[in-house]
Amino acid sequence: MFTFKTIAELVDLATQKQLPLSEIVWRWETERSGETPDIIWEKMRLRLDAIKESAYAGIQEKNKTFNNLVGGDAYRTNQQTYLLGPTAKKALVYALAVSEVNANMGKIVACPTAGSCGIVPGALLAAAEQLGCSDEVLVRALFTAAGIGAVIAQNASVSGAVGGCQAECGSAAAMAAGAVVEMLGGAPEQSAHAMALALKNTLGLVCDPVAGLVEVPCVKRNGFIAVHSLVGAEMALSGVESAIPVDEVIDAMYRIGLALPASLRETAEAGLAKTPTAVAITEKLLKPVLVCCVFLFQWV
Repeated sequence: MFTFKTIAELVDLATQKQLPLSEIVWRWETERSGETPDIIWEKMRLRLDAIKESAYAGIQEKNKTFNNLVGGDAYRTNQQTYLLGPTAKKALVYALAVSEVNANMGKIVACPTAGSCGIVPGALLAAAEQLGCSDEVLVRALFTAAGIGAVIAQNASVSGAVGGCQAECGSAAAMAAGAVVEMLGGAPEQSAHAMALALKNTLGLVCDPVAGLVEVPCVKRNGFIAVHSLVGAEMALSGVESAIPVDEVIDAMYRIGLALPASLRETAEAGLAKTPTAVAITEKLLKPVLVCCVFLFQWV
């Protein structure tokens, strides 16, 4: 049986079977779902197609969202390179692109959530282009990321309303970092260290969306953390290890999330959401809604 409840169990299983993490997760999902391996593979391949579509479309988009808060930043960032190397630059651009597609109500893959949807695509697509990887390698990377996300969701949370943005973007960073290590031929243990390094450096990250929308600061945060996940992979592949095992980091993230006040967990009641500018934006966006409600109340 290919079953695991922790990252340690996933790594041990991969080591014992002398298989990559992706293979273990693929077989686990096959057993869990009762479907054939080919069907499970095809489902993941379709997700890869959707990821690519959103990333490439988002880079071409120059317009702002309906709320005029975000949009066009992937296009602008893609036009010129100043300091970042090509892989980090692509991770940033693709993460912004997918997140902007999400903000524009386009089709994305929530990996693990819509609010963090750009991080895994950004990191994986950038790494794949740098390495010249095939779609098969990318599909396997998505299986690895999915297995990591499944463990975090089971043992902690990937919800901003439960654990703050560390649960969304932090989990995505761990998923991306672990998957990129495997893409580069790293051992399962190195993937685990990459997960820990990426996740523990997002601990305490709050969820404070302006006007309650997944736009500010969410879109740009995806860009930053996609690059952050590559740093975790780079360190782990270089032999850097996390002093705290990844499963303990996941547990710490969960406990930190529970300790955060509700105002910093997706309610838009504190943090950036309550800065003077954010309050002004919120009032401007809500004004038409309030006028409409008043009109309807009077009509009734």
